[in-house]
Amino acid sequence: MLKTSLLRLSESPTAKKVITRAPISRSFAMRFVAGDTLDDALRAARALNDADLSVSLDFLGESVKSREEATEAADMAVRIIEAIVRDGLNANLSIKPTQLGLDIDEAFCRQNIERVLGRARELGDGQGEIFVRLDMESSAYTERTVALVEQLWADGYQNVGTVLQSMLRRTGDDLERMLALGARVRLVKGAYQEPDSVAFPDKADTDRAYVEQMKRLLESGTYAAIATHDDAIIDAARRFVWERGIAKEGFEFQMLYGVRRDLQTRLREEGYNVRVYVPFGDSWYPYLMRRLAERPANVIFMAGSIAREAKADGIKKPAMAVGAGLLAGIVATVMLRRRK
Repeated sequence: MLKTSLLRLSESPTAKKVITRAPISRSFAMRFVAGDTLDDALRAARALNDADLSVSLDFLGESVKSREEATEAADMAVRIIEAIVRDGLNANLSIKPTQLGLDIDEAFCRQNIERVLGRARELGDGQGEIFVRLDMESSAYTERTVALVEQLWADGYQNVGTVLQSMLRRTGDDLERMLALGARVRLVKGAYQEPDSVAFPDKADTDRAYVEQMKRLLESGTYAAIATHDDAIIDAARRFVWERGIAKEGFEFQMLYGVRRDLQTRLREEGYNVRVYVPFGDSWYPYLMRRLAERPANVIFMAGSIAREAKADGIKKPAMAVGAGLLAGIVATVMLRRRK
């Protein structure tokens, strides 16, 4: 019930107005979003690089309705690439196909993506082209996104990869398609509400699939992105690479900006590559609500993440107040919807 409510709230103009105007909600959101502007994101990226963490920058937005919006999103993607090079950042780029016009016209979307990939190729340093990842959206876009990566590779754009969601029943086959190319994959559990016919309804099944796919990815030799905050899965990955003699340089852990910063630091200190996914832009509201809706427990999980870090710093009460404030704001907004 809470998950459904959160997903509905992510699309509700009324809920957006209520939550985004509440100071406590924005304060909490800015814990997980670098800010509204590219300059905000670049400041966050520099700070993470200073902590020896790499970055993936993501300008928030999706499902644009006009060619003008899609072109503007592509322009921003190019600006991000140019800023990465200009500032000498250890960073790459994440983009959503629907933000670049996939729902408007597939050929138009591909032109936008090729423009971004072309600029990334032009500006790549001596170590190679700047990498661009096509984010995965709901299952309605899975085949189109996987096929798009295949088409781009066939045309010589090999600085592009994608994301696969373990909750989807088809992901094992999609993983083999990407490995056949040599394309880099970020493996996640999944962020969208899906029917049982296409996704595992039980978390335990998703977790089992994730571990199986993670092992396949790690053994493949293709540079892997293990994107999770799940302690059990991270421990399973660490054991697996140690048992199989897989070099730590051959993969990376990925985590969201503002989530388990203590764990990010600890893994990096142990010699693992760690990349932080840094979203920015004024479209933070639907992003945050979906992160909470991935699993309803994420409301408590994110508050708990703050609490764990804050406890170590001796500031437990303020952190818990922020987490509790957002939870109260969400519950209040759900109640407001029910009364209407």
